[in-house]
Amino acid sequence: MTRRYFGTDGIRGRANAFPMTPDIAMRVGMAVGLHYRNSHRQRVVIGKDTRLSGYMIENALVAGFTSVGVDVFLLGPLPTPAVAMLTRSLRADYGVMISASHNPYDDNGIKLFGPDGFKLSDAVEADIEGLIDSDMSNRLARSDALGRAKRIDVAIGRYVEAAKRTLPREMSFEGLRVVIDCANGAGYRAAPMALEELGAEVIALGVEPDGFNINRDVGSTAPAALAQKVHEVRADLGIALDGDADRVVLVDERGRVIDGDQLMAVVANYWSGQGRLAGGGVVATIMSNLGLERYLAERGLELVRTPVGDRYVSEHMRQHGYNIGGEQSGHMILSDFTTTGDGLIAALQVLAVLRREERPASEVCHCFDPVPQVLKNFRFRGGMPLENDQVKRAIAEAEVKLNGSGRLVIRPSGTEPVIRVMGEGDNADLLETVVNDIVEVLGRAA
Repeated sequence: MTRRYFGTDGIRGRANAFPMTPDIAMRVGMAVGLHYRNSHRQRVVIGKDTRLSGYMIENALVAGFTSVGVDVFLLGPLPTPAVAMLTRSLRADYGVMISASHNPYDDNGIKLFGPDGFKLSDAVEADIEGLIDSDMSNRLARSDALGRAKRIDVAIGRYVEAAKRTLPREMSFEGLRVVIDCANGAGYRAAPMALEELGAEVIALGVEPDGFNINRDVGSTAPAALAQKVHEVRADLGIALDGDADRVVLVDERGRVIDGDQLMAVVANYWSGQGRLAGGGVVATIMSNLGLERYLAERGLELVRTPVGDRYVSEHMRQHGYNIGGEQSGHMILSDFTTTGDGLIAALQVLAVLRREERPASEVCHCFDPVPQVLKNFRFRGGMPLENDQVKRAIAEAEVKLNGSGRLVIRPSGTEPVIRVMGEGDNADLLETVVNDIVEVLGRAA
């Protein structure tokens, strides 16, 4: 089914251009409110990251929600997982996060959560799309039944307290020196606050947002600055969040980056030893490294793969009883504590392992040697090039060349006009060749 607005993680695009315009944002608020309309007066919580366009989108959403009689709680800049948590805590009917995650400042997006704090299903998103494009004027609230909007000033404190409660009360990070890079994004206040209250010595980067610098040379997609700072101050660990703080990568004391696959391995192995791991393994996506799968198998654990997108991971976890899942990019869902990826809580769990084992991150957090992966992005305009016959033949020829020694994952991004071409296997030179061949044909076909 072709969808006009929703991608793999809500609605996303260039700010003030379709579909991220005030008009569409207002209609999203109206459509969501009408979709969930029932006998009681509804409420929604709205959080955002630090992009300049967040003001515009926030006000448009408020207009849409209040026009159909929904009361609005405005949280201000706050991580995506905090919005999910507060949706449940405040007994809201739904939650909204205004963010384009790890994208540059000139993009923005709208992520939606149901009353249980989980992202919406494809079916619900399809219903909302239908409402967005419909005439809703005859379903607006009466003038005496319009919604109200107010700001919630204690939101950050509530989230920080919830994050701390994921650890045993006696757990302290006193004596640990931690560098936290908040990407000039939504976690710029909450993450340093939580670490300091847990006793760590905190050096903070990316905590001076100006509306334009979110994710610019900082955060989980640009960990070089964090690695340099960790080396400079001789920190025990570096933590890099993305723009909305739902993903994390770490840097060990030697300056080496620790991705989401390694983090899942660390926590899964530790929880398995404590008898806390549910489901007998981990849920990840088709992009996770084969090395993770082999590492888990050696310990009698399985790796279950889903399509790309943390909500697909979350859905599988809920349906089959797993409590650890995530993505190589750093989304990590620990369902004992959260309903969506939470970079801060994931980092706290790894810090707890370091504290208990009293070993450096370079030993604890490098569980396996990744199998070589080659990933290249091809940006296109116009029609979908994967439908081209030449491209299909190139992919088939690449599979023949790999001859079972590796795997290909070729997929369109759900958030931007990009084809992601990934090859994985033990022969790095062969992977480079087949991926380059496919990208070259994509260029001719586009």
